[in-house]
Amino acid sequence: MAMHFDLTDMQLMVNIGDSHSLTRGAEKSHLSLPAASTRVKNLEEHFGTRLLYRTSQGVTLTPSGEAMMRHARTVMGQIEQLRGEMQEFARGVKGHIRVLANTTAMTEFMPAVLGRFLASHPDVNVELRERLSYLVFKAVSEGSADIGIVAGNPQVDNLQFLPYRKDRLALVTAVDHPLAQNGPVAFAETLAYDYVGLSEWSAIHPFLLQAADALGRPFKFRVEVGNFEAVCRMIESRVGVGVIPQSVAERMQKTLDIRVVRLTDAWAERKLHVCVRNLDALPVFARELVDLLVADVPQDEREET
Repeated sequence: MAMHFDLTDMQLMVNIGDSHSLTRGAEKSHLSLPAASTRVKNLEEHFGTRLLYRTSQGVTLTPSGEAMMRHARTVMGQIEQLRGEMQEFARGVKGHIRVLANTTAMTEFMPAVLGRFLASHPDVNVELRERLSYLVFKAVSEGSADIGIVAGNPQVDNLQFLPYRKDRLALVTAVDHPLAQNGPVAFAETLAYDYVGLSEWSAIHPFLLQAADALGRPFKFRVEVGNFEAVCRMIESRVGVGVIPQSVAERMQKTLDIRVVRLTDAWAERKLHVCVRNLDALPVFARELVDLLVADVPQDEREET
């Protein structure tokens, strides 16, 4: 069977599937709506199967469309790998890496690594976004992210995992708070007090909600703010207590009147992993970023892993 479709068709199917809209898929593919509609119709005629369900609310992919999008992602990933390989010969091509990470990796570990990586790769752009670990698994599995940094014990068959850093969460209180006086505490004990929380953009927010729900206890959020420094300043002003990465809390403790209290819950200390679908299939520049991440692990943590 002769091939009657091209890379534009494949990118269009990926964009339609991601946006659940033919109009937005066309815009992302830099096509007019009629041109995009014609391309989809031609694909359907070529394969003899319907690729989209069209409704008044938009479009969704049929099972055939889902299969088409899945293979299209693979092909587009291979094209990106080819572009990376060719960069040694054609410096004008820019690479693009999509990285998803949890809160601690985003704020504590990634800045220094990305600073070094981007300085040595002026022709590569990195898109870094924060997500919950289960969403990172999904995105990397589906090919909408190239590299993920996740917490917990990985149990996903179609992904490869490399040990990374440790992510410990700690309680932060005002200096004279009752929980600051007696050493380590259980998370359940903290739920009797008002909380200063990060807004829902943070992966920590739903994680703590899930932990409280598992105990059958509600959270008493007094205020929600946008970053760790704001959390600590609110806590210093005795608005409430909070749970943030211990490394952040200890850094903030040097300049603010707060206390960092160890949480006894097992989930407070989690091991992070770098995850990819196939390390060997990544573009050269993306593999170099993975190598930098793994090399950034302190020797004492490396020996524990």
